[in-house]
Amino acid sequence: MLRLHGVGKRYGRGRAVLDGLDLEVEAGQVLGVVGTNGCGKSTLLRILAGVSRPTEGVRAGSPSLGYVPDRFPAATRMSALGYLRHLGRISGLSTVDERAVALLERLALEGGPKAPIRRLSKGNAQKVALAQALLGDPELLVLDEPWSGLDPAAHGVLGELIAETRERGAAVVFTAHREDVAHDHASRVFRLTEGKLRAVEASDEHGPCARIRLRGPGSGDWSGEPGLFGITVNGEHLDLTVAAGRSDAILLTALRRGWSVVAVDTPVAK
Repeated sequence: MLRLHGVGKRYGRGRAVLDGLDLEVEAGQVLGVVGTNGCGKSTLLRILAGVSRPTEGVRAGSPSLGYVPDRFPAATRMSALGYLRHLGRISGLSTVDERAVALLERLALEGGPKAPIRRLSKGNAQKVALAQALLGDPELLVLDEPWSGLDPAAHGVLGELIAETRERGAAVVFTAHREDVAHDHASRVFRLTEGKLRAVEASDEHGPCARIRLRGPGSGDWSGEPGLFGITVNGEHLDLTVAAGRSDAILLTALRRGWSVVAVDTPVAK
């Protein structure tokens, strides 16, 4: 889908922000990138999204893209819906109103679709940014600190939207400050340090888990599902041990794959 090979990025004569970086993004993957402020996470995502060119190396692939940058143009005088209509026309989408309104309602935008963007809080402006990235059901969704400023309810909705994007075979790359958040939503997590990416495995002390018991003629490959730590077949039942923070998203995936939910246990020791 998209590949970076030997990618470097330098601003002026300063130190390289990215240095010989390799990354391959495949369909159906969710990749999380963590790192300290100023380590180059936003630069990496701008290159993935095609809005910035690397100083050296190759960016190969041309999937359709949805991108949430680290800064949103909050000064615009448009309403949320007007802004999404405008971007939809730029992207060649013939009609966007129904999809735009559905996304804004699902994210519970304060003031509704007609709310003026310049009056929105940072968290509500972020909801509009997420809606514009998802409008065209892109093949690759690139999200720079997507949880920043969101209220707790919207955190859950964002997790569902990421899971749904992966379920339809698209890919997601996002950045996050917290490693546990990245592991809850990503099939692979990387740490960006000194301009290079290093794979990070989930710790055995990752956090509380829940157990989901399923039954029925469901289908689907569970390998690589973010936040899934164990699968056990018990007769006619399928038991999943999952990160507590991912239980809602995994339940939604199970129902879409035709499974029936028998029980969901409270968080258990892993």
